[in-house]
Parts: sequence; C-alpha cells; structure tokens
Amino acid sequence: MNTLFLECNMGASGDMLMGALYELLPESGQQQFLSAMNGLFPDSVMLSAVPKEKCGIWGTKMNVVILGQTEEDAPAHADGAHPEDASHADDAPEDAMRHASDHGQQADVPRPGTLHHHTTYPEMLSRIDSLPVSSDVKEHAKAVYALIGSAESSAHHTELSQIHFHEVGTWDALIDVVGCCLLFEMLDPEQIIASPIHVGSGSVRCAHGILPVPAPATAEILKDVPIYCGSIEGELCTPTGAALLKHFASQFIAMPPMAVEKTGYGMGTRNFPTANCLRAFWGSMSVLPVPAPRQLPGSYPGRPLSELRGQETRPDLYTEQFHSLDQILELSCNLDDMAPEAVSYAAGLLLDAGALDVYTTAVQMKKGRHGLLLTCLCNPEEESRFSKLILKHTTTRGIRIQPCYRRTLDAQFRKVRTIYGEITVKVSSGYGISKCKPEYDDVVAAAKQCKVPFQKVYDEAMEECRKETAL
Repeated sequence: MNTLFLECNMGASGDMLMGALYELLPESGQQQFLSAMNGLFPDSVMLSAVPKEKCGIWGTKMNVVILGQTEEDAPAHADGAHPEDASHADDAPEDAMRHASDHGQQADVPRPGTLHHHTTYPEMLSRIDSLPVSSDVKEHAKAVYALIGSAESSAHHTELSQIHFHEVGTWDALIDVVGCCLLFEMLDPEQIIASPIHVGSGSVRCAHGILPVPAPATAEILKDVPIYCGSIEGELCTPTGAALLKHFASQFIAMPPMAVEKTGYGMGTRNFPTANCLRAFWGSMSVLPVPAPRQLPGSYPGRPLSELRGQETRPDLYTEQFHSLDQILELSCNLDDMAPEAVSYAAGLLLDAGALDVYTTAVQMKKGRHGLLLTCLCNPEEESRFSKLILKHTTTRGIRIQPCYRRTLDAQFRKVRTIYGEITVKVSSGYGISKCKPEYDDVVAAAKQCKVPFQKVYDEAMEECRKETAL
C-alpha cells in the first residue's frame, strides 16, 4: 500500500506542506505542477519553488508572489497586525484575516489597490469553483475552507457567512490550499498518515491583542487530533496547515514501519534552533523487506543451496522477500473493582462485536490489589466503537491505545473426514510454513455424539489433516 507519512515535529503550514509534497514529485511532475498553479491567475499571482537551507538541511520554500510582493513583503495591516507575526507566515494570523472595515465589491483576481480588501466565506467558495482544476481538487479545497470557516465561526461566535479574510492572507492561503490539494491528487497515495502535531508555545499578536498558542481557530480545527507544546515559542501550526492535515490525514500516530522510497522537505520562514521544516515520507507499509536468505553450513555466496549435497533446503521466513504487514490497535485498561463474571461478560460483548481478539492478564495494582488487564485487539478504523463499549461495560475511566503491526499466516478452512464424522480444520500457511488445527465446536459436537473423549476426536482430525496437506 503506497503510504504518505507527514512528520509535523515543527508544526505545519500550507507552504511547508506544499514544499514537502512538491519534492516527492519527479522533475517533470514538478514542472507540470508549477505550470498548473501559475495558470490559475495569470499575471496576478505567481508561485515559485526556491531551495532553502535550515540547520544544514536543504528543502523547498514555496513563495507566493502577489502583485509583485510576497506575504512577507506586505505592509502592516491597518489594524496593526502583520503576517510575519505568524511563525510560519503561510497565512496571516486568524483575527487579522477575518475582520473587515470595508465591504465593497470583491475582485475575482487581486489587482493594485486591493491588497487590504476582504473576502467572505461564500465568495471564497465561489472563487474555488471558478478555478481551472479538477472537480476533486475543488471539492477538497472547499472542504478545507469549511474547516477553517467553521473553526473561525465557533471561536469568535460569528455566523459562517460573516467570516471575512484579509486580501493578502486570502490569496496566499488560497494558493497554499489549492496547491496542496493538487499535489495530493498528483501523488495519489493510498493512505495518508501524520504524526502528532507540534503547535508551539507562548503567544501570537493579532488584531485584538495577544492570543495564546495555539490560536483559538487552530485549536478548534485540531479537536480530536493529538497535539503537543514544546520549548519553542511561537505559532508553529497555522489554521491553514491544521485544516489541510485534519482533512487529508486518516490517522495521527508515530511513524509506522515503512519501506521509505523518497523524502521531501518543506521549509518554513523563520529560523529556530531546530530545523524549521515539515518532512514527507513516501513508501510502503504493507510490504517490508526481510533479511536475505541465510547461508547453511558449507555453503558460500553465489552457490544455490539446492546444489549442496547432503543438505536439504526448506522454505522459511528468510527465503520469502516480501509479505503483508497488518496494522491493528491494542486497547487496554486495568480493572480491580469488577467481579470476574462482569469482566467475562464485557469480553464476550467485545468478541461478539467483531474484535480481533480479547483477553485478560492478571496484574498487581497499587496497594497490593490484584486486578485484571483487559486487552482488546481491533482494526484502526473501529477504535471509537470498541473504546465506547469498553467504557460503557467496564468500570475503567480511561483506555490506553497502542498501534501494533502484525505479520500473519494466511488461513483457510477445510473439511476432513474422520471415523467420527466431518470436522472443520483451519489451515494456516505462509513463509513456507503450514499447520492446521481442528475447530473446537466441531470436535465437541462429534465427541458428544459418538460418546468418546474430546482428545480422541481431536487427534483423529489432526491425523487426517496431516495426510491431506502432507505436513
């Protein structure tokens, strides 16, 4: 499965994400992307990709030039806020972008004398609809702006239709959003995963004064997304960056095992002791290489093992080059105030609901109390459903969630004929391994019907299975 992993150790902004994604394209794709973006508003807005270095690391800084000036070059706003107040400067601080003193007619493209004009949320959606890009890019861009607009509306108790964006921030952010949506379409990953987001710390200056980091709209967008503050002061995650990640990333977890094929670096504006960049990793997490075949005693490199006299070759874990890795989640909680019967009932409910596995482990808790560790294995997309079941049917107040990666054998079910009747067996195979196991319910039913011990039916089924599969 082609996987795109976004590392947000220094937060995220629209231009940083665009720069990182841009570096993943081949040279021809990069030229195609810039040509498409610079055709959106000819002679009015220009996008360029500039090599930039941070702490000895080279990456790409995406520069948006509007009417001959970049966002960083724009003069201070009339209300006193300046785009450079944002640590990444991919769009103006949220409050500086939304308040208007003038509601005149909005131009379709930027023109001289309109840099301090404002655009409403419905006008922004109309602009996106008029762009010469695919319908998918338009829909994704509008969904990102819906996140931003809804967050602004909630944070400032304003109707969504009344949200306004400052002209310079509007065009800069619009290019960032549309550019990222176009890059995602060009790369076409099968899944997109992001790390927990570093949002920075301290405060940021805006039209209404000093706001804490993350700013209210950014915090609103990042609800249900794992974020953290560090020692770096400043706004590391902007509303545009937050909305893009929230819309496109399916999970926010630490980097999973991946066979990385390419890495892209998107550079921010300001300098910090840590390299101010967002990294994008392209690769596969469904097929991972395993070690090369082991050399048996007496063999030497380049000589086929099958030619070694007196030595048998066998397929094993090391002779298969690739195999599937599945990602699952492990939900667990400690219980020391539930009756064993109640725990058993809760475990049965989880299994009936489709959990991959449920089990308990005896643990010793504080003050010497004996307790149980309840563990439920499930697919990532079903975490919310199983977490709610655990919280509802147990006494725990919290659940630990741990991503796991498992390597499994393929399973098939077969019927084998025995003197006690037909028995279903599960045959597991892969990596040159093959093994079988009779199904419990079939063995029990046959043992009761024939009035023989369970083990006799089980052993007979195993023997027939070995004959059929030549184990």
